[in-house]
Order: sequence, then C-alpha cells, then structure tokens
Amino acid sequence: MKGDSEKPIEVHFEDICAAEFRIRKGVKRTTCLKSNDISRMVGMEIFFKNEYLQHTGSFKERGALNTLLLLSKEQKRRGVIAASAGNHAQALAYHGNKLKIPVTVVMPENAPLVKQTMCREYGATIILKGHHLVESKEYALDLADQKGLAYINGYDHPHILSGQGTVGLEIIDQVYPLDAVIVPVGGGGLLAGIAIAVKTIYPHVKIIAAESERCASFKAAMEAGAPVKVEAHHSETLADGLCVPQVGSNAFANAKDLVNKVIVVSEDFIGLAILHLIELEKSVVEGAGATGLAAVLSGQLPELKGKR
Repeated sequence: MKGDSEKPIEVHFEDICAAEFRIRKGVKRTTCLKSNDISRMVGMEIFFKNEYLQHTGSFKERGALNTLLLLSKEQKRRGVIAASAGNHAQALAYHGNKLKIPVTVVMPENAPLVKQTMCREYGATIILKGHHLVESKEYALDLADQKGLAYINGYDHPHILSGQGTVGLEIIDQVYPLDAVIVPVGGGGLLAGIAIAVKTIYPHVKIIAAESERCASFKAAMEAGAPVKVEAHHSETLADGLCVPQVGSNAFANAKDLVNKVIVVSEDFIGLAILHLIELEKSVVEGAGATGLAAVLSGQLPELKGKR
C-alpha cells in the first residue's frame, strides 16, 4: 500500500488507538507544557507539544515506526524505500535499523550533507538522484517495483497518518480543558491524524492548520476541494519542512471536514516565532515546528483570546 491510490483511504480513530499501543515502546511520550511567558504575551494559554525531543528530533518517527511494524515478515526482509531529504528519511532509517529492516532513501542531489550523514549513520542506503524531490520520488517508485521494496510515502500512507495521530491522543490527555489545536501543515499527514484523534473525543475543539505563504498547498486544496499543485519555494522559506507543493490525497480526504480554519503566515512571523522560542522557551526549533506559534503571532486568531 503506497498511500498514493486514486481512491482515498479513510483512517479511523481505532487505527490511531492501535498505533499508540503498537509504537509505545519505540517512541517517546513527549511533554506538552504551558509557556507562561508566551501565554502572557499573546493573551492565550499556550501549550507546546515538544516533538523535537524524539530520538531523531521530530514527530515523523511515530508514523514511520507504525508503518514498519505493520509490514509482512517477507516485506520486512526485503526492505522499504522512501524519497525524502528530511525528517521522514531519518525516522525510517533510525527505526529500520532498530528493527533490522533494510531502508533505502532516495534524496535529491542537493540534499543537506548533515541529513545524508545522519541517515547513513542509522544504517540506511542513501541514493542521490534528481534535482528535486519529485524526481527523487519517481526514481524511488521505479526502484521499489524493480526490487520489491515497499514505498512509504512520508505524509500520505494511511499507516503514517495513524501513527502521527498519536500526537493528538497525547495532547488531549495532557491538556484539559482544550479549546484549539494549531497544527503546522505540509503534506497533511500530521494534521489529518491529529484532527481525527482530537475531534473524535472532543468535537468542539477547533483544529487550525498553519502553513507558510511560500507554499500554501493546503489552503489551495481547501479552496479547490481537492489537492492541487502550487509553487513551492524551498530556498525562500524558513519552514522548508512544510514545503510540499501538493498535499496528500489520503491526508486531505481525512482532514478537510475536520479543519476549522487555515492560517497562512508570512516568513517574518515564522522568524519571530523561532526567535521567541529561543529567547523565552530556550528551545531551538526548526521553522516548520515554529509555524503554529507564527499563526498566533500573526494576529489572525483573535477568537482564541483567553482560550487554551
């Protein structure tokens, strides 16, 4: 199952609950702590879900581990492949190594050297192919067919969505009462998973998507009623981890009816969010992870004043 099928696959709350049980020993239950300083500054009760504390520094581990554990015995022997230049690659490489599942990652030729090095240190086979991720993905899909590898889409495979949804289960357990969850969105996997988990238990909680103006693919999909391709300016955004030109079909189908609002933020507010997190929280967070705070700082959520 590639997660690229024509008919979207529905992910259920039960899938997320099963994923939580499945991955509980392999990933960290990260903290979700209130920021007193930022709460005072914006006039809201702000809590941060600290997924940067995972082994490889991002929530991507949840979906990656869930998907790897659900492979057949034969597929685990053959291995998996993905096209990624970022956190998904590292998550697959790390957990593939732990589970002794061969992992191949196809990266663009200009992929950051540090990402290549980390994946190799985790035991993955790295192939540099293509000028951008679209070309890398095409090559990875061809190689998957040739070698019988399972291609794992980092933001649209149903098992990825279920794994990412465990973030939502933890949030509703750690923060009560809760009025809204702001989720950075790139390909849409995290947004879909969290939305399903949170809305199933607390339908009144608002789900807000936040993305950079340099790659507002989820807003474009909502306006069109289906995923559409937009221009992606990877080199021009601090939130390069969200720079996915077209949201996933499964992710969009599962998220579209659960998202209450989409916020598009400028680079200035993403930069300001990164700065505030360093100064006030003593946390160094990549631009993609700071985009939720950027949405608050942008002043586009006045309805959340006094809320949590």
